[in-house]
Amino acid sequence: MGHSTPRQHPAPHVGKPWWQVMCLTGVDYFSTLGYQPGIAALAAGVLSPIATLVLVAVTLLGALPVYRRVADESPHGQGSIAMLERLLPFWKGKLFVLVLLGFAATDFVITMTLSAADAAAHVTENPYVPSFLHGQELWITLGMLALLGAVFLRGFTEAIGLAVVLVGVYLLLNTVVLAVALWEVLAHPGLVPDWGAALTQAHGSPVMMVAVALMVFPQLALGLSGFETGVAVMPHVRGDEGDVEAQPRGRIRGTKRLLTTAAVMMSVFLVASSFATTLLIPAAAFESGGPANGRALAYLAHEYLGNGFGTVYDVSTIAILWFAGASAMAGMLNLIPRYLPRYGMAPEWAGAIRPLVLVLTASAFLITWIFDADVDAQGGAYATGVLVLITSAPPSP
Repeated sequence: MGHSTPRQHPAPHVGKPWWQVMCLTGVDYFSTLGYQPGIAALAAGVLSPIATLVLVAVTLLGALPVYRRVADESPHGQGSIAMLERLLPFWKGKLFVLVLLGFAATDFVITMTLSAADAAAHVTENPYVPSFLHGQELWITLGMLALLGAVFLRGFTEAIGLAVVLVGVYLLLNTVVLAVALWEVLAHPGLVPDWGAALTQAHGSPVMMVAVALMVFPQLALGLSGFETGVAVMPHVRGDEGDVEAQPRGRIRGTKRLLTTAAVMMSVFLVASSFATTLLIPAAAFESGGPANGRALAYLAHEYLGNGFGTVYDVSTIAILWFAGASAMAGMLNLIPRYLPRYGMAPEWAGAIRPLVLVLTASAFLITWIFDADVDAQGGAYATGVLVLITSAPPSP
């Protein structure tokens, strides 16, 4: 038999449609609506809508183009860290990757603790919850983290179908809340001029407003880790029948649609939520212990749609926040065994799932205890990890 010309291996035509995989990413990205508007209100005050517009500009003009390029260069879910490892000489690449892993660990672990803490805030502020649970956010958060760890000890399979349901219901409820809230703003035409006057009194010129918005921007960048998650789940995106494993064009195209759609949808939700919460919620309600702290949209749901609808919204928010922690845990279980044992920076058991789950759960317990399950206090650490990952994702030349 003669020699045959080497052929590219066909990529398996498996996976899910890109919009379903987007929901798996979305349990992390979209769930930040549970706490981001409240953190933005505390960080920026009446400037929150302007600061959110800065965040949206960075998302659409900065992070999105970069990660669309990462999708081209990393079609098998390696992400931006693996790109840097390839681009830099061995020892420099190894050192830089270890630094990035530290920030990635911060991002994912704080995602777990922050999401669980915000879920606890939704539990205790619900009017139907027994009074003895009020003020017990720390223990509720620890209980949710323990449950999360128990699920992974038993064995966790990425449930895209569950993610589709959670994200679909959550975004539908948020659409209803924001539509009612914006209608309330239109029904009271004095709200916008009053906000404009307060904005001018607090910050003066538009130049000063933009300058302050840029200063507080890092505290608002809480959902941008969804881009790294988006490229990490690329192997789950269904490609074309003619895809080859070396360069699966259909998978890459689907992932770009995933990233773009998620970014545009989230940008619309963020602008609408920051505008509605700033105009309709008293500033004191955002302070620590206030009824809107860590749950601004839930506050609006209860205020304008009643406690029945508000409770449905709370349940949906708690579910998606808990599942966002599962997504973060899965990310760490994929990331750590890929690098640290190979670099000689961790014992061999770091490649085993159950011991690693115990270490990550214990770390989440410690962080929750240090921050006393405070959503606002954890925002800075989370945003730092996210921004470092975003800015370190260079496109290949």
